[in-house]
Formats: sequence, structure tokens, C-alpha cells
Amino acid sequence: MSVLKWDQTGEKVYENGVEKGVFYTVSGAGVYDHGYAWNGLVSVTESPSGAEVNKQYADNRVYVALRSAEEFGATIEAFTYPLQAIPALDGSATPTPGLALGQQGRPTFGFSYVSKVGNDLDPDAGEKIHLIYGASANPSEKAMTTVNDSPEAATFSWELTTIPVDVGTIDGTTYKALSTITVDTTKEDPDAVATLREFLYGTAGTDPSLPSPAAVVALFSGAVLTATPTEPTYDTTTNVMTVPTITGVQYFMDDELLAPGAQPAFTTNHVVEARPAMGYKFTQPVDSDWLIGDF
Repeated sequence: MSVLKWDQTGEKVYENGVEKGVFYTVSGAGVYDHGYAWNGLVSVTESPSGAEVNKQYADNRVYVALRSAEEFGATIEAFTYPLQAIPALDGSATPTPGLALGQQGRPTFGFSYVSKVGNDLDPDAGEKIHLIYGASANPSEKAMTTVNDSPEAATFSWELTTIPVDVGTIDGTTYKALSTITVDTTKEDPDAVATLREFLYGTAGTDPSLPSPAAVVALFSGAVLTATPTEPTYDTTTNVMTVPTITGVQYFMDDELLAPGAQPAFTTNHVVEARPAMGYKFTQPVDSDWLIGDF
């Protein structure tokens, strides 16, 4: 048996700070395939709700206590935001770079950010990486005030709601749909954390992306394998591209998954992008997108 002790050296753990924000667009296939740096984060306030107890009575006593579904929301405050986030955050369409048309719909997006983890021995012991899926931004107020003798930069604020995304069954365990994942880097395998960062922030050859919840679980379960994409071949006489068959590699064009083999003849140039299948990562360095065509 052991006796509890408090405030031991190295155990005075705390969290602070917010940084490394990334905004992720969602393709028509539900893939968070492109990430954009979100500068100027001031705060991220996570606001879970629901999970309330509803007591059912029988025989003059509490028979069962049922909990309502749990939901996840958040509020982001920042000095600025990525231009690519304007449609999702403001419900605006941008037919030209400086023109914003309001009330045009609010696409779903993903978001990630980092908070710092420290203790009494090391203020930079590690990080918590926060991943948010299925987010949409509610309309919010914007207050513009006069410049005075104590000027301050204006901040923007967005209240997020989420729709959970599926996780599925992994290694025999079935998980409920979720909207958020948190990774404590002080407790996880450094190699797995490094691979997650490659996905989230991109590499010299791959775009930033937000891996699916199932892919994140597989990553930290030690089930991630390595694959190397190769460029599709293109016949300049027939204008036909042939997609190679490589385990762990998926090829996309215009955000649509391509089947291996010969494709319909091209009439214009296209950008083809390779992405790792779930449970895989690409070797580094690697080239993963190509301009295909002869027009």
C-alpha cells in the first residue's frame, strides 16, 4: 500500500497559452484536405454541453438515470483570420479578392490549435494538440470603435457549433461519433506525435490536412505504415492519364477520388494530388501533386 502525497517535484502540472491555429477546408468527400495558418489567436474557449441527467422513477425511487447526448462548441477570439476562412466564418462569398458578399452560407470546417503544458521543473514540458471536426460558425457581432489616445487593435470572435463525425471500430473497440480530440504530447510516443504534426502542418511535399478521427486513433495505436506516391503516367498522343496502383496511396483530381488505371482522355490540364490512405503516411521528402496534361 502507498500513502498519497501532494505537490511532489515535477508533478505541479499546468496549462497555458494558445498558438499554432490551423483552419481546414472540407472537400465534398468529407476530407479535411487543406490547412491554412490562423495567425493572431487570442483565446479558444471550449464549451461542451448536454450530458444532462434525466432521472426516471419507478417504485417510488430513481429507477434509472439517463444522460442526454453530449455536444461540443467553442468560441474563437483572434486579431485576424485566414482569407480562406472567410466563407465559413462570415458566411460570405468572395467573387474577387477584396469583395465579400454576405449571407451566402457557412461551410463546415475543421480547426486545430495548441496549448502549452508545463510543470514546476520545465515550463515547456510539452503541448496539448486540440483537434476540432465538423465545425460551423454562428453569426457574430463586430464592433468598430473610434481611435483615441489609448488605441487597441480590434479582435474578432466566432461561436462554433459542431456536428460529430464517425470514428468506427478500431482494434475491436467501437467509438462513438465525436467533434474533438486532444493529444497530450507529454504522454504519447514522440514519433507518433511527429507524424501527426506532419499531417496537421504539412511537409515539403504534402499539404496540411486534418486526419480523420479513425486515422488519429490508428496513428497512436502504432498501426501507421509508410507509402511512397509516384507520378501518374500521361500519354501525350491519346491525352490519357494512368493512375498507378500503390498500397496506401489515393489519387485525387478536383477533390474526387480516382480509381487506379486509365482515365478518360483529358481536354485541359489538371492538378492530380496523392494523399495517404487511412493508416498510412508518406515517406519524406516526397512530391505529392502534379500538373498533368499537354495543353
